[in-house]
Amino acid sequence: MRNILLFFLMMQPASAVIPWAQQLPPIEPPKPMPSASRAAPSLRVTTTEVLVPTLVEEKGGGILYGLKQSDFVLEDNGVPQKIRVQTELDSAPVSLVVAVEEGASSVLEFDKFARLGPLLDVFLFDPRSQVALVGFDSKQHLIQDFTRSSDAVEDDLRNLEPGNGGAAILDTMNYAVALEQEQPKEYRRVVLLISEERDHGSRHTKPVDLIKRIGESDVLVLSVSFSPGLAELAGGMHGPYYAQTSRAGTPTPGLPQQTAGGNLLAPLAMLVQALRKNVTKEIADLSGGEYMQFVTDKKFEAEVMRAAGDARNRYLITFSPSDPTPGLHTIRVRTVEDYGARIVARANYWRDAGIH
Repeated sequence: MRNILLFFLMMQPASAVIPWAQQLPPIEPPKPMPSASRAAPSLRVTTTEVLVPTLVEEKGGGILYGLKQSDFVLEDNGVPQKIRVQTELDSAPVSLVVAVEEGASSVLEFDKFARLGPLLDVFLFDPRSQVALVGFDSKQHLIQDFTRSSDAVEDDLRNLEPGNGGAAILDTMNYAVALEQEQPKEYRRVVLLISEERDHGSRHTKPVDLIKRIGESDVLVLSVSFSPGLAELAGGMHGPYYAQTSRAGTPTPGLPQQTAGGNLLAPLAMLVQALRKNVTKEIADLSGGEYMQFVTDKKFEAEVMRAAGDARNRYLITFSPSDPTPGLHTIRVRTVEDYGARIVARANYWRDAGIH
């Protein structure tokens, strides 16, 4: 009987011998990484409104709460605008992209990056919040797609691989902002950039391209920067650490403040030059975020914690620009009363010719 059965099986076509093979679902090809070029720039409210998240910080470092719409003045190219202010501080879930440099001398900072995982919970305390991880050297790559758990990102941060000698910050930020623009509008979109200050190796994104993309978006950029030279010396350094914090909303040396009726190209040219000197600082200022430098582990952790808290403690100001001139516009936010507070808001936005 066994021989007869074997003969019968041998005489059948392969599909009859293993009919279950036909029932298996086809193998799906891997999903392509999100492309930085496929996401259309979009403002958080509408194409005719600009969102200006604004942090008002007291001299002692605390947040000044309780301000109303009548307490703020916002100027677009020097002209006061009619504004709307959400009195409750930002309570939306956060969509966070962490962009970490793996190239050049960043390997000396990997031990600090490995400690970043638990700090992300400050961003993600809302259960709806999400985080993605992007690594880069001369080219960016998606290490971890958006997830609501910081554990996966923490594991990836502990296992970073050293890259080549590049630091393509412009390309990476263009990619990270595009990722954020694909997320639901109800999310507060934040990019945490951890890198050295200067771009090395970006091939696809020019400074003007990045200025425009950030200027058309509602993405908040928090930059935590390290110095390759200081990183090499840090192992033998003792005593006080080196740290410096710059806040958006403060005039940048060498970058003239735009006035009504002025030449829009002059600030743009100056901003392009500034990006080439310190891209991490300028994109933070452009978005209304914060820029920090660190050397020690303790300072790194402290600055990330503070930036995470400040990202939520912002008044949401919106306005419809009265000036239709296309190009780069300079924003200034101040309070009617002088509280002696530091105001952190986006410094610029970009207006396309087709928006009226």
